[in-house]
Amino acid sequence: MTYNIDAIRRAYPDAGLIHEIKGAFDADGNQITLDQTLVDAAAAEIQAELDATQYQRDRQPEYPSLADLADALYWSNQGDNTKLDEYYAACAAVKAKYPKPEVN
Repeated sequence: MTYNIDAIRRAYPDAGLIHEIKGAFDADGNQITLDQTLVDAAAAEIQAELDATQYQRDRQPEYPSLADLADALYWSNQGDNTKLDEYYAACAAVKAKYPKPEVN
């Protein structure tokens, strides 16, 4: 049996302890008999959630920094929106490069 701790935790939320080799145990220390079908289904759910939000992890390192935003806001407050417009354009470019998936 493959032990995917996150999938076991999802399939068996009452598991108190999950050990990579020994398996899962309830709060009283009794071993839980794992149903691999339930664990596999939970693992598939977790993977689907990760896939659906991959665009967020792809975008994060490419967004302009908060320091850039602070500088742009300062200059905007001084009456010059050039840097703020550039900041927004950079954010829009990242969003276009890694679009949010459409929900079915």
